[in-house]
Amino acid sequence: MMRIKSQLVNSIVETEKYDIADILSLQSKVYSYVNPVSYLDALKHKELYGAMDGLFVDGSLMALAVHLCYGKKITRRSPDMVGYFPQLFEYANKNKKTICVVGSTQEQMEAAVEKFSNWYPDVIWKNNRNGFFADESEMRNYARLIAQDNIDFLISGLGSKMQEKFLIMCKEAGYKGIGFSCGGFIRQIAENSKGTYYPYWINRLNLRFLYRMCKEPHTRKRYLIAGFVFPVRFVWERLFG
Repeated sequence: MMRIKSQLVNSIVETEKYDIADILSLQSKVYSYVNPVSYLDALKHKELYGAMDGLFVDGSLMALAVHLCYGKKITRRSPDMVGYFPQLFEYANKNKKTICVVGSTQEQMEAAVEKFSNWYPDVIWKNNRNGFFADESEMRNYARLIAQDNIDFLISGLGSKMQEKFLIMCKEAGYKGIGFSCGGFIRQIAENSKGTYYPYWINRLNLRFLYRMCKEPHTRKRYLIAGFVFPVRFVWERLFG
């Protein structure tokens, strides 16, 4: 059996062993994700990503890379409404759980939570706030608040590295629920009238990254860099990491 030397890939493979339903029944766990863009960032912050309890694969290209280089079949489980969040929300709605959403601007966060409240009326939405903290002290204080209020599920959309750091702060503060990072998910929900970000045919053809490049010009540079750099770095980590 191939020995996986990469800490990041090993975490991906271990997380793959658990269904989302199993993960939702756990306690004191925090999860993030990697895609070809965030993977390059994660390589620079292995200790931070290594502190997460698991890593999901966001994107078919990342899943394909793990399969080709390590021989492991990985499911695409993205932090969006075509990934694992519907299962999370449905579970929380059925069992009247509390969810805290932290991220994006105050206006975007409120718009997203309003939509979630309409879709999942039995969820208790609590302690939601924007993702702009004045400093690390304010962030730690809010992490303690979330832990003290026994929030069942936490969705952190503070951007790469910061969202993972916040989740770890919550866990260190004694948080007993399950936390997930979500990138730009909150903003995407807020800005789309139908609540879904990707058109059906985009999902069907696995063209999500091209869709984002067209719709969000600020993503083009990092997607292009990842397109050229990611394959090289991923293979390098497989051989020498």
